[in-house]
Amino acid sequence: MAVTACTTADPTARRMTAERMASDAGWQRTIIATETFNIAAFRPTNLPHATTLKIYIEGDGLAWLDSSTPSADPTPRTPLALKLALRDPERNAVYLARPCQFLQDDQRRNCQQRYWTSHRFAPEVIAASNTAIDVLKTESGASHLILIGYSGGGAVAALVAAQRHDVTALVTIAGNLDHTAWTSGHHISPLSGSLNPADATSRLQHIPQHHYVGQNDTNISADIALGYAARFKAPTPIVTVLPGFTHTCCWEEIWPRLVKTEFGLTGIAP
Repeated sequence: MAVTACTTADPTARRMTAERMASDAGWQRTIIATETFNIAAFRPTNLPHATTLKIYIEGDGLAWLDSSTPSADPTPRTPLALKLALRDPERNAVYLARPCQFLQDDQRRNCQQRYWTSHRFAPEVIAASNTAIDVLKTESGASHLILIGYSGGGAVAALVAAQRHDVTALVTIAGNLDHTAWTSGHHISPLSGSLNPADATSRLQHIPQHHYVGQNDTNISADIALGYAARFKAPTPIVTVLPGFTHTCCWEEIWPRLVKTEFGLTGIAP
């Protein structure tokens, strides 16, 4: 147990574990330079050209060591969005990390702790993610995007989608779609420097959306997604609450089936 704890606390070990996971699937890590940050991405070595590219966006990662101590490196212990991307059976998929995740020391530009705590969804974070998505889209030759975000990555996906005109579907898994409601519900400090997806609903009204939440998720409850969806005019986003699921379980196991049954290359099946 002590060895495991040391390994998960070491950001180099966490990065190498993700790189091995990706390499085993025929994917490789790349670093995308934006105006403010370097952002890590993983993509298939031979990414097939397709009309639509699916981009998986990681969660907040290891933002806090405990309730009062921010992490020095937000690289996730368990990169669930990467695992979902690697299990996508359609293969027209890439993975985008959050700023400062999966980076070596000399690559960590502007990696201040606020960017994975109070400012995790700051305008400069969303702008950098948007730039990285432009790069991935250009490399793939795609004309349309499906953005898929896990946890805090759901907020990033929604905020990016609100600024684009090429997103044909927005999908979240345990997504933090209203961080004001989330911090209030947990009685924690507001994300004072962050944009909130719940404030961008008018710019997201035209995008088909499907939000998956776990019935037993004690981190981001189903009420977050349902409250967010209630802000829309008809047609409202689809919210699916899965019995027995938590914030981390059991998305990886069910994901290939969800992709096959729920997604089309230009959006979400009715």
